[in-house]
Amino acid sequence: MTWRDKTIVDDLTLLVVLGAALAAAIWAAGHALLHKRDPRSALVWVSLSLSLPVIGSFCYWLLGINRITRRAHGWHKSGRRLDIHDLFPPESKVLSALPDTFSGFYNLETLTNRVVRTRNHPGNHLVPLKNGEEAYPAMLESIRQARDSIHLCSYIFDGDQIGGHFVSSLASAVQRGVTVRVIVDAMGERYSTVTARAALKDSGVDIRHYLPLFKGPFINLRNHRKLLIVDGKIAFTGGMNIRSNHCVATTDLSHAASDLHFQVRGPVVGDLQRIFLEDWYFVSGQRLDEVRYFPVLDQCGTALVRAIADGPDKEFRKLEWIVMGALSTAKQQVRIMTPYFIPDRPMVTALITAALRGVEITLVLPQLNNLPFVAWASRASHWELIKNGIQILEQPPPFAHTKLLLVDGSWALIGSANLDTRSFRLNFELNLSLYDRDMTATLNKHFESMLVASHRVTLQELEARPLAIKLRDGAARLFTPYL
Repeated sequence: MTWRDKTIVDDLTLLVVLGAALAAAIWAAGHALLHKRDPRSALVWVSLSLSLPVIGSFCYWLLGINRITRRAHGWHKSGRRLDIHDLFPPESKVLSALPDTFSGFYNLETLTNRVVRTRNHPGNHLVPLKNGEEAYPAMLESIRQARDSIHLCSYIFDGDQIGGHFVSSLASAVQRGVTVRVIVDAMGERYSTVTARAALKDSGVDIRHYLPLFKGPFINLRNHRKLLIVDGKIAFTGGMNIRSNHCVATTDLSHAASDLHFQVRGPVVGDLQRIFLEDWYFVSGQRLDEVRYFPVLDQCGTALVRAIADGPDKEFRKLEWIVMGALSTAKQQVRIMTPYFIPDRPMVTALITAALRGVEITLVLPQLNNLPFVAWASRASHWELIKNGIQILEQPPPFAHTKLLLVDGSWALIGSANLDTRSFRLNFELNLSLYDRDMTATLNKHFESMLVASHRVTLQELEARPLAIKLRDGAARLFTPYL
């Protein structure tokens, strides 16, 4: 059939298809120009959309639109998530002045005050608990002493082995008349052979999934927080899930994971309670702001502490900006310990800038990572950091799962967040910012004990890697925004 035999309908169909393809390309390019903050990312998507109108537009619709943040913000607009101050109001919203002994952190504190709604609380007492051998007995004892309420949130909560002890203690608490609420992330539950939900069945414990997978295949927007609050008076938080592999002494080194958890007492526990109840409202629709959950908390220590809850639903990238602020504030020393270290360009620049200013920067990372792809992407940036004076050490097994940032022996950031895109932008995290020289001295001693057994990575080692390994690591680094 020649062009002379074609009908007007055929021509109109072709024009409609071409017009739709052109409209899609213009829409995708315009959307990228308006919403992509990184000009390099915007340029890639605009070029792809206009050069390959159909394929480029489809790829942008599928991968380029930030649905994670939009969905999370939509939860707030719809009322599905509460703001922390929508619950029982804090006793005072007046910001505590930073003591003169920490005057060098004034700029960091100014930044934090502007991006975080919670305030600093003086008079807190923190006890670091190393591995499951110290953390779990302390947590279980607090559960056994509970008289009114137990609130537990964990990304992973195994229902067997050490988790079985938690299951028994929580069930016993219910029998004593204690109200027990548990949140387990639906994705994190997939790591458990025996789930906490199955183990707690018919126990009276009110256990809920965070973002059940049957409602959508949400790989992101996961609740990575670890938090236990007993009677609104004592809390435990840090980086430790409820799993037997954190009991390093009784676990094979190839599966064990060393970590730090913290027992917390003092006024900041009130904000930790609000953070849990904010999540509880999201998973259950129950708004709990009775006075019974917020007892008067007297000052009992010397630590100035702020609870920082971060996630894709927040207006600011709190933790990322605070880490960047800490790097720019540092004058002498920065020490970082994290299992997953995948810095983007701004973070790499901030680290190198601090090092070139004369700040001693040391990173301790796992020698063997439980996520090899993450380790490959991380290693791709090591040469640039080491070349500019940053020390990188690899800690041998057990797997180093601790998340710790120490600055100038005075300020620390502890909690659940890793130094990667997933923690900073994709998941819900909980950290504590604290000013306390005694506590930071204790944490520095722990850091130094890890240094003794760790191996320092050199440029010579990185250069000696086979070409195939270098290409593999570089290819993995391309997926940094999604790791």
